[in-house]
Amino acid sequence: MTVVGPFGLSVRDQALETDVQAGLAAVEAGLLEATKSEVPFITEAAQHLVRAGGKRFRPLLVMLASRFGDPYAPGIVPSAVVVELTHLATLYHDDVMDEADVRRGVASANARWGNSVAVLTGDFLFARASHILADLGPEAVRIQAEAFERLVTGQILETAGPRDGRDPVEHYLDVIAGKTGSLIAVSGRFGALMSGADESVVDILTQYGERLGTAFQLADDVLDIASDSHESGKTPGTDLREGIPTLPVLRLRETAARDGNPDDLELVRLLDGDLTDDAGLADVLARLRVHPALEQARRDTIRYAQDARATLAPLPECFAKSALEELCDAVVHRAG
Repeated sequence: MTVVGPFGLSVRDQALETDVQAGLAAVEAGLLEATKSEVPFITEAAQHLVRAGGKRFRPLLVMLASRFGDPYAPGIVPSAVVVELTHLATLYHDDVMDEADVRRGVASANARWGNSVAVLTGDFLFARASHILADLGPEAVRIQAEAFERLVTGQILETAGPRDGRDPVEHYLDVIAGKTGSLIAVSGRFGALMSGADESVVDILTQYGERLGTAFQLADDVLDIASDSHESGKTPGTDLREGIPTLPVLRLRETAARDGNPDDLELVRLLDGDLTDDAGLADVLARLRVHPALEQARRDTIRYAQDARATLAPLPECFAKSALEELCDAVVHRAG
């Protein structure tokens, strides 16, 4: 058994591992090339998060999806670079909105250079992704544009909050389907599409990516509360401090409103209060870590990961399919 990709994903075939590793190395080189500028400062800022590392979850999915067609087709590596550049760009913008200090274990771009530079660097990465897309053809441009629209819509919906009478949990699941699921769905779609796989296979891997993406974000929600900064690469409780509604908090609010438990109501009151103080945030984190709402969020994560795995059933049995199934298990493992 060998290991490749994020979360120690095991690949049980030497040829597949070799090809995937080669593909990911080519993506890494492509990311560095795409983030170069004639202005040295722009290069430094644009490569800040590239060089910080990361799971490269989306490029890995592109590589595995391409195994259902011609995995050596010329559009595969560039499309993987596009999805990762887009993802990186959103991180620059997210850190500004969240006022985050740490990303991938290093100072966030906004903490290092200020909000304006971080936002403009994200824009620079979007521009470079668009440049690569232009060479992949109009269909690729359309697919990416639709995904990006969904991504931004998800962010806006998160900022606006649920409409009156809308279930907050349902609203939130719609938000993350856009914010996270859309781009991971495109990763599966690009890998299959660029490899020339059958249309039915492209559809399956798109649906798989969408569901896995939701599970992936829900696992992140759990990690924001349950992990330390070494595990997650960012400061625990960042979402809590910024008042961003994540699934464990929404499940807590749901339980508190239904049962009226005084301890739950007190915890909700603390969440709605001032969490800028480190001691106050630590107290809230400690309470949430032992609350049943966190375990319920874990169960929700498992359900979406299982749905993603079930989506793969019609695909032929092969090492790539097994690796995609293991990705579902790996996402669940992240959530504990």
